[in-house]
Order: sequence, then structure tokens, then C-alpha cells
Amino acid sequence: MTNKKSKLENTGFVLVLLMILLQAFYGTFAYIDPTTFSAVRGTELFSPQDADWAKIYGSRTIFIALFFGFLLYTRNYSILMWGALLGIVMPITDGILAYQAEAPFKVVFKHIATIAYLVVTFFVLKKVVAQKTQD
Repeated sequence: MTNKKSKLENTGFVLVLLMILLQAFYGTFAYIDPTTFSAVRGTELFSPQDADWAKIYGSRTIFIALFFGFLLYTRNYSILMWGALLGIVMPITDGILAYQAEAPFKVVFKHIATIAYLVVTFFVLKKVVAQKTQD
């Protein structure tokens, strides 16, 4: 018996995969070039000595990407669903910090768009989980 994935599950899978790839990219970028990464995120470093904080961010972001990658590999959509919703705290904080640092609006908007993406991902995964419990 084959367990064919629905279009909804494929959509959820792709949404999470894109989130994982972006987190892995940001984590690697922050670790390799913390100064440029900080400028792109809207909170430039005051001193090259502050680069350690961006590297700390990078290592934790890579951890998140690996953890979510494992959850996606095991198709643990329930935890991924809650991870997407609870993960909203990060772009909210990033957006506030970018706004306070007087970053360009496009940088702040990127954080707002991330919040919307996570909310959409939450609802798609919620439907996937509900669909799977009905099967």
C-alpha cells in the first residue's frame, strides 16, 4: 500500500523546506560574514568586536534549520505547525530591532512578510495534521 501525499501536504512540505533553506542560508551567512549579515538584517554592528554576536545567532539558526529539517524528514507536521506559529517571535523581535535601528522600510517589511509566511505555514500544516488524523 502506497501512502500518496496530498497536494496540501506537498504545499506544507515545500513551505517548511523553503523556511529551512532560508534559515540555513542566514545561519551560514551570519557565521561567515557577520558584518554584512547584520547590515542586511537591519542592525549594523557598531564594532567588528560585536561580530561574535552575529556568529552566535548563526550557530543557533543553523541548529534550528537542522532540527526543523529532521522534523520535516520524519514528517512530524504537528510539531512543525507549532514551530511555525511560535517562531513568529523571531521576526517580530527582528522587525522591532530593525525599526529601532532606523533600517530602511524594505528591511522592516521583510520581517513583516516573514510573520505572514509563518502564519500561512501554520494554517497549511494545521490542515495537513487534521487531514492526516482523518485518514
